[in-house]
Amino acid sequence: MQHVLAASVFYEVAALLVLGAAAGLLAMLLRQPLIVGLIAAGILAGPAALGVARSDEHIALLSELGIAVLLFLVGLKLDIGLVRSLGPVALATGLGQVAFTAGIGFLLCLALGLDPLTSLYVAVALTFSSTIIIVKLLSDKREIDSLHGRIALGFLIVQDIVVVLAMVVVSAMAAGAGEATALAGLARVVAGGGAMLLAVGLVIRFLAGPLTARLARAPELLAGFAIGWAALLAAIGDYVGLGKELGGLLAGVSLASTPYREAIAARLSSLRDFLLLFFFIALGARLDLGLLGEQVGAALALSVFVLVGNPLIVVAIMGAMGYRRRTGFLAGLTVAQISEFSLIFMAMGVALGHVAEPALGLVTLVGLVTIALSTYMITHSHRLAAWLDRPLRLFERGHPWREATAAGGAGAGPDGQVDVVVFGLGRFGGAIAHRLRAHGLSVLGVDFDPEAVRHWHRQGFEAVYGDATDPELVATLPLAGARWAISSIPGHAGGLTHEDHRLALIEALRSRQFRGRVAVTAHAEAEVDDLRARGADLVLLPFQDAADRAAELLAAGRCG
Repeated sequence: MQHVLAASVFYEVAALLVLGAAAGLLAMLLRQPLIVGLIAAGILAGPAALGVARSDEHIALLSELGIAVLLFLVGLKLDIGLVRSLGPVALATGLGQVAFTAGIGFLLCLALGLDPLTSLYVAVALTFSSTIIIVKLLSDKREIDSLHGRIALGFLIVQDIVVVLAMVVVSAMAAGAGEATALAGLARVVAGGGAMLLAVGLVIRFLAGPLTARLARAPELLAGFAIGWAALLAAIGDYVGLGKELGGLLAGVSLASTPYREAIAARLSSLRDFLLLFFFIALGARLDLGLLGEQVGAALALSVFVLVGNPLIVVAIMGAMGYRRRTGFLAGLTVAQISEFSLIFMAMGVALGHVAEPALGLVTLVGLVTIALSTYMITHSHRLAAWLDRPLRLFERGHPWREATAAGGAGAGPDGQVDVVVFGLGRFGGAIAHRLRAHGLSVLGVDFDPEAVRHWHRQGFEAVYGDATDPELVATLPLAGARWAISSIPGHAGGLTHEDHRLALIEALRSRQFRGRVAVTAHAEAEVDDLRARGADLVLLPFQDAADRAAELLAAGRCG
């Protein structure tokens, strides 16, 4: 009998994994994040649809382990030194967005007929944005090091801290629920949490570095240790009243200052996605599709609020702090969705009996809508910024002083004219700029990475911060006497975005009646004819050109 039961559970898990893989593939074909496919798989596996998920105990166990690993990976990002280095824009934008979304969201939920406690839970859940999704999208667009990308990552860290605080409050409420008084429960949580924090602090100070250094000699052992450490502290956190979630997060924080955190995160990211499938399956098994249908109107209203309100408050705060409207809008789009933590937070509320199942279903619907739509919004962010440029001027100061000096005081560029403007100061673009300068030409560099611009200033180069696809930036450059405009930025090879920075730059230059010649970079010979037809005078092929030059040198050496 036991053998038959074990076999049936295995068959069930196998079916769930196949369903999750199929839903993930469909999400990928629709250019959606994996989380959308996982939520869809969970709903389909639930009793309201296919009814595949029946082993509640096993699924719940894997779900809890997945949440612990997820919080562990979040904790790995919360390096104490990184938190200290958060700039004023990250703090102001992150806290401002959280306060705005929670406050206005609470009033909106009340207007939709929700009770005050449910409204509070839903409003707080709407404040969280998905770091996983945003980092993936910005990485695909190669904007992770841009000014708006760095600011977005900064206020996402602020959001992660708010997540921690919210879960601390909920965990304290959970502990107090079983005590004679809420005060006694809170005292027990504070005592247990204090002891746990002290132990984690000692680990950070004396043990984490040497231990991970020794374990790193065997990468598989390092990954195994990380999983065991996350599970151990999750169990301890649950025992002392902090909850499994905060225990897992503290396990990550304890290793965040080690030099091996990136290696640990890389090895556990796939395991996280695998285990989170069971969280969403457990979530889907609890959802009633009939009740979800009744909540479509409320979900759409809250989705519009998140999709429109969150970006606008970010644009307004960044505009008031002296950033350009374009930068604020591109950063603001990254908070136009809720995250997996929103669902985890609501699930905690349901487990405590503070909110009912329909509230969890409502937030799940909002998650599906906002994650799906915001993915396309971030993917086509530059096009949206161009379309909305005129109305967004309302949020920009007359002189966006902070962005003018974001590149280290360079302002809008040198007063005199230049011979060549190089867009992109990476290895290839930097090498071109150095060699052109050696030939006696004056060169102006343009890059959207503030660190790259500062680096070039230190070397004595003229350089300005800016996005090559921004027509306003191109209008400020000294192009009148320039002989060449060179883009060392290759087109996007795959990824989620359909925008080609090279074509956008060519169009911006031609619209400014640029009389010089335009050179762009490509990695495939198949692109050459199309780029020339679209207005490029010269197409640079770094790998092929380097190979040709190497062959010439080798042949000359052989003949000599």
